Amino acid sequence: MIVLSTLNARYHHSAFGLRYLYANLGQLQSQTKIVEFTTKKNPEEVVREVMALQPRVVGFGVYIWNVKELTAVLKIFKAQHPQVCLVLGGPEVSYEIETQEIFQYCDHIICGEGDFLFRDFCEGFLNGSPAYPKVIKGPRPDISAIQSPYRFYSDEDIKNRVIYVEASRGCPYKCEYCLSSLDEKVRDFEIEAFLQDMELLIQRGARTFKFVDRTFNLSISKSTRILKFFLARMDRGLFVHFELVPDRLPVELRELIRLFPKGSLQFEIGVQTMNPLVARRISRRQNYEKMAENFHFLKTETGVHTHADLIFGLPGESFESFATGFDQLVKFGPDEVQVGHLKRLKGTPIVRHDSDFEVFWSTEPPFEIIQNRDLSAAQMNLLKAFADVWDMYWNAGRFPSFNLWVTEQLAEKEQLSETKHQASLFQWVLEFTKEFLAEFRKTHSISLNDQFQFLQKYLVGVLKRDEEQVRVLLVKDYLRDGRNRLPAFLKGFSAEEAGLSAQRKSHPQDFALGGSLDLSMSSTPQRQRRHALAQDQTDRD
Repeated sequence: MIVLSTLNARYHHSAFGLRYLYANLGQLQSQTKIVEFTTKKNPEEVVREVMALQPRVVGFGVYIWNVKELTAVLKIFKAQHPQVCLVLGGPEVSYEIETQEIFQYCDHIICGEGDFLFRDFCEGFLNGSPAYPKVIKGPRPDISAIQSPYRFYSDEDIKNRVIYVEASRGCPYKCEYCLSSLDEKVRDFEIEAFLQDMELLIQRGARTFKFVDRTFNLSISKSTRILKFFLARMDRGLFVHFELVPDRLPVELRELIRLFPKGSLQFEIGVQTMNPLVARRISRRQNYEKMAENFHFLKTETGVHTHADLIFGLPGESFESFATGFDQLVKFGPDEVQVGHLKRLKGTPIVRHDSDFEVFWSTEPPFEIIQNRDLSAAQMNLLKAFADVWDMYWNAGRFPSFNLWVTEQLAEKEQLSETKHQASLFQWVLEFTKEFLAEFRKTHSISLNDQFQFLQKYLVGVLKRDEEQVRVLLVKDYLRDGRNRLPAFLKGFSAEEAGLSAQRKSHPQDFALGGSLDLSMSSTPQRQRRHALAQDQTDRD
């Protein structure tokens, strides 16, 4: 009778929202099936597979990353199966609805949190009620009445997909680029019931947990309770991801975080801008002194993998300001800096600056900023390429020897400078990015061998570094992921290279994933594991 569906960005993602809807369908649950696809799936095949279940109602979850593909699916649905009731929900269709193309091809849209609204609609519709408007709105649900979705993760989900969880909903902050700024307050799920659900997931084999709470470290008492729960089960090889407010890390949390095995925790830390004036303009409150102190603690006293977010395109953030902020943030020592392109999420108040800052947005998903008063379209495109190249050569963790070499070169340059002016990693990567674009004309779908070969070409051909030293540097990075054969462009007969081969045999942990770290790393994703192993080697050196 009812199909719940969406298009995930990748197979290993799972649709958390659909499982909430399913959990709260009451008696209709037995007549409902969840069917997930990816955005790569042919729209006609999506329609065909859904209709094979002969549903009367199909509910689709709509997000900024799948709205274009879902619009194509709905067009086919309406043309071929007009008798099926199509209901949409999700953040992308909760605001500014009537102006969207997808609005033309659905029967109803449920705005906001649909845990109960979708059930109420289905009960009425299937019983013949014609009274529902196209746009259905209602109050936020009582969080204590929401049925838990966690038992509806299948065994396949637990084995192959990311397990999303949440201990709370909402955010107390009002950052204008974020949909959470529209929340009135934070609402917590009952902590003991939540932890019982986590225990059942662990018993079923779940080892990777991604918390979607916007401010995990807001309530210190609940944060410590959750951390203690996972710490007591770290012998299972768990990996847990949290989103943190960057300037709130009191001693109670620090004492617990220190105890976690290296590589078992990941903190996504939203910095967004290092410019205090820009932060105030977008209603973002953060203490930069506390932030620096917290990053230093995480870097020097814990084994946490830190992922810091930085956005370009914010109102009043110039190219020079962003570059300065990038260098400042890198100095804090996060394992990754995710450079993000500002997007216009529907309903967010960031658009109030459009006139004053001469903002132009793309009308195509994901609705990125094209240009504004302080950043030209050409500068935006260059920063977008910078972000891709940075992610490829630094965030991915595949080039730790090269990354360390760059850091050492900049430190040496800084020492040799008469003014001791800070050497800019941003400028170094920017020039590298320009050469990369000149070589490939794109920043995606570049093979790993091509990445290494370009790096060799750049270091030797552009920077005029010694060819043999560059080869040795790159060989070490190339062998790290357990590869046994070098490509032709890296082969040589130097004593240094022979030494690397011998070292690889006697100390394989320095080159291959798995390494000398303990069993707590067993569920750590490869990307994060590369960083942990590289840091482990650096500490030993």
